[in-house]
Amino acid sequence: MKVGVFTPLLSQLPLPAVLDKLKALHIDTVEFGTGNYPGDAHCKLTMLDDAKALAEFRKVLAGHGVAISALSCHGNALHPDPARSAHDRDVSRKTVLLAEKLGVPIVVDFSGCPGDSPKATAPNWVTCPWPPDYLDILQWQWEEVVTPYWKEHGQFAADHGVRIAIEMHPGFVVYSPETMLRLRSIAGPAVGANLDPSHLFWQNIDPIAAVRRLGDAIFYVHAKDTQLYPANLPLTGVLDTKPYTDERNRGWIFRTCGYGHGAEWWKEFVSTLRMYGYDNVLSIEHEDSLLSAEEGLTKAAAFLNDLVIREQPGAAWWV
Repeated sequence: MKVGVFTPLLSQLPLPAVLDKLKALHIDTVEFGTGNYPGDAHCKLTMLDDAKALAEFRKVLAGHGVAISALSCHGNALHPDPARSAHDRDVSRKTVLLAEKLGVPIVVDFSGCPGDSPKATAPNWVTCPWPPDYLDILQWQWEEVVTPYWKEHGQFAADHGVRIAIEMHPGFVVYSPETMLRLRSIAGPAVGANLDPSHLFWQNIDPIAAVRRLGDAIFYVHAKDTQLYPANLPLTGVLDTKPYTDERNRGWIFRTCGYGHGAEWWKEFVSTLRMYGYDNVLSIEHEDSLLSAEEGLTKAAAFLNDLVIREQPGAAWWV
């Protein structure tokens, strides 16, 4: 297992400077955004039709001894606004094609969230079964929007030798292991999970138990933590819609690895991932509003590198 970094937190820096910074932190694996929510600061989809730019991109990576672990295009391909869904679908398809061209095995994405009907203009995330209108909406979403798109897109990825890792995130139809496995049963084996423990903690889903339930459906892992605030949770509940920067009043916030749960928890998490066959990257994603990007990255890299140690080639991993 290796420690990597999802690079949008360094989007203000040119690519060579990003790679130099990461090498200094003993990191030689990166995840690039290609558009939609992460942006495309360091990896442009225009390289699909620009052989010179693609060759230069590869040269910079090779010169720094850095490999790409995944391309990320988190968007909402199921958005009820036709222009928005068309844009996000196009980015997702082109990201799969660029991953194929670069020999990158994983594309990270969201499942998306439709509206409540063909006339909707905004997504509608259903969180309860009553009044019964909500179950009618949920059935319509899965049968009429989710299933047709993901059957086609899952096959598209498979045809190009790429696997899509869905980030389980509230606000989208896939937000839990159960909904992840439901989508996988529809989309096929080329679609699996990007397991980000931070999104499970605040739903009161144990990420380690989730590893055991998902097993080989885990394609990728984001390394991010969550801190729960018991003093606020009785008032807010977990569906807290206050801004992430309102840390004093929220029931939880995203934290840098080790600031929500200590080394003992992360050791067990990494060990359970290994037990269930995951031997890929822990990709650091910084969304900690109490630490700068520089602080968060540096602390997360030191914390995770201390937990995940690679022995000589052919030897075992030790956690």
